[in-house]
Amino acid sequence: MTTPLAPAPYDGPTVLVTLTGRDRPGVTAALFSGCAEHAVDVLDIEQVVIRGRLVLGVLLTAPRDGARLRSTLASVADGLGVDIEVEPGTGDAARRPGGRVRVTLLGAPLRPGAVAAVAGRVADTGANIDRIVRMARYPVTAVDLDVSGADPQRLRMLLAQESVRQRVDIAVQAASIHRHAQRLVVMDVDSTLVQGEVIEMLAEHAGCRDEVARVTEQAMAGEMDFSASLQARVALLQGVPAGVLDEVYADLVLTPGARTLIRTLRRLGYRFALVSGGFTHVIDPLAADLGVDYSAANTLEIVDGRLTGRLVGPVLDRAGKAAALRRFATEAGIPMANTIAIGDGANDLDMLTEAGLGVAFNAKPVVRQAADAALSVPYLDAIAYLLGVTREEIEAADAEQ
Repeated sequence: MTTPLAPAPYDGPTVLVTLTGRDRPGVTAALFSGCAEHAVDVLDIEQVVIRGRLVLGVLLTAPRDGARLRSTLASVADGLGVDIEVEPGTGDAARRPGGRVRVTLLGAPLRPGAVAAVAGRVADTGANIDRIVRMARYPVTAVDLDVSGADPQRLRMLLAQESVRQRVDIAVQAASIHRHAQRLVVMDVDSTLVQGEVIEMLAEHAGCRDEVARVTEQAMAGEMDFSASLQARVALLQGVPAGVLDEVYADLVLTPGARTLIRTLRRLGYRFALVSGGFTHVIDPLAADLGVDYSAANTLEIVDGRLTGRLVGPVLDRAGKAAALRRFATEAGIPMANTIAIGDGANDLDMLTEAGLGVAFNAKPVVRQAADAALSVPYLDAIAYLLGVTREEIEAADAEQ
């Protein structure tokens, strides 16, 4: 049995019909009913409605009698009270050769100058914006740009620079089938899933918060080896009652949008994991509370109801987080190309670079530069927009529950 060849792009004569005007039920049906009176095929359709104003574009194979088609569509326009233009051409306007990428632009607010700058950088690469779709209007404005003919690496570099200048978040991803597949999302915990650092909360009880915070900042910025810094910080906790761990867990504050992100993506069949340089005594119950599938963290040694200032087992460091990502992907049966890693510190760099999509969330500069996407908005559920889920879809799914 032979496999049929994919049809070649249409390169014959075409007509582009563009309808603009006030939208109401039946407009699209009336237009296509008019087209159906002629021997034409539909090659492409685009439609958008903004505040009741409709723009509808239809690409058709050219009829034998173009004048008759124009007359029919003029009658349709008169009956609907809209404007219709018919423009002859050739071919089906196939997208340009080269890379296909999805550019997601987020701003709070999103200003016209930022959109102009992004569109300008796309044009500078010789690429074209084929489609723009709004993903969210609040608490941030997010739009997706479908770009063809792009050099993804060059475009990512240019837009990363523009992101800083315009104070917006921009993510560039390959427009591949992986975006629609089941995925494994692996998240850091401290300052990503939850606000603040668990070890600093513990240090508050030990009376050494400032000293621990200084070491934490150095480690997250990549200025100090994580393993050595963690053991030094844990040593300062010697003698703290183990019950403090329960108090710290009770005081955790989730990042805004955390539950929404996990709830929404779990409905789509995504799997989740928490990978933390923090401690199992806090991370494991957090994972259970959120319905997270996997977790990995460090274990504090406890003797006679008090912390000894030591860890049990090897330190889960930068390499350990990446290893956990690979292990969980294998257990879930999900290819690495379909994994997403989210983090903010240097300790997350390896897993961010190994994942199919690495997202730096309110991260240190060294992490933002290494990640595929960098978000500076304070809402964790904004990551859903990078995955093609709109705000309206999130709210509709919540309303069904």
